[in-house]
Amino acid sequence: MERTVCGVLGDPISHSLSPVLHRAGYAALGLPWTYDAHRVPSGSLPQFLAGLDGTWRGLSLTMPLKREAVALVADLSERARRSGAVNTVVLDGHEGSPTLWGDNTDIPGAVAAIRERSAGVLRTATILGGGATATSVGLALVEMGVEQIALLVRTPERARETVEVLTAGSDAPAVDVRLLSDPVAPSDVVVSTVPASAQHDDLVRSLAESPVLFDVVYDPWPTPLAAAATGVVVSGLDLLVHQAAVQFTHFTGQPAPLEAMRAAGESALAARTEQSRGDQP
Repeated sequence: MERTVCGVLGDPISHSLSPVLHRAGYAALGLPWTYDAHRVPSGSLPQFLAGLDGTWRGLSLTMPLKREAVALVADLSERARRSGAVNTVVLDGHEGSPTLWGDNTDIPGAVAAIRERSAGVLRTATILGGGATATSVGLALVEMGVEQIALLVRTPERARETVEVLTAGSDAPAVDVRLLSDPVAPSDVVVSTVPASAQHDDLVRSLAESPVLFDVVYDPWPTPLAAAATGVVVSGLDLLVHQAAVQFTHFTGQPAPLEAMRAAGESALAARTEQSRGDQP
């Protein structure tokens, strides 16, 4: 059987759990596929794509490549086009250069991750951060009925593209851009796309009683926000597993073995935590 190759691209990339999840899925279904991590810095994606042959089937993209990829694929899904971000590339064709199709599985992945943990009505949201992931999760929230979003960022100018995407379309919510240091009003769901190091004490205290906290970070875990939360907590691993499941089906054409992928991710995270404890003096 011809070798089929997939992988995750980004910079940094050594921390990614995507190889663990996808390999577990292949093993569960008996697929002799490979999936590895590749460091691809900003600006290097065109060169990497140009070197791919017919053995390649799928790519997962993480920072800083999600927005760079939009102009590099032949065709985009509607959600990738609307979000201006591609985290999934499917390659088709075994003669010459493969054709590329781009999707954004963070959006359905975020919906599934939240709904797995909470069935509550969501009308208002607070999003920490203004990058590509904030855009995707924001669109997922709009799809779930959110009508008002407070976007808290360190530099409002850098969130301009996110605001433009979220406020486009007939279902656009009202978006209020503020600084991360500003006071935070209560909302139905809080989404954090900022690193744990940016979750300062005042922010953590003000958001601790949010009904739903969705922190897209999965390592280190728990983050300060997750540790202090008194309501429902949706983790970065929840998002990673659900978006990877959509990718898996795009790549293989088969339903993803979700629980096998989740168990592998949980095991890998537990091993990392144990190792970090052992490394401490």
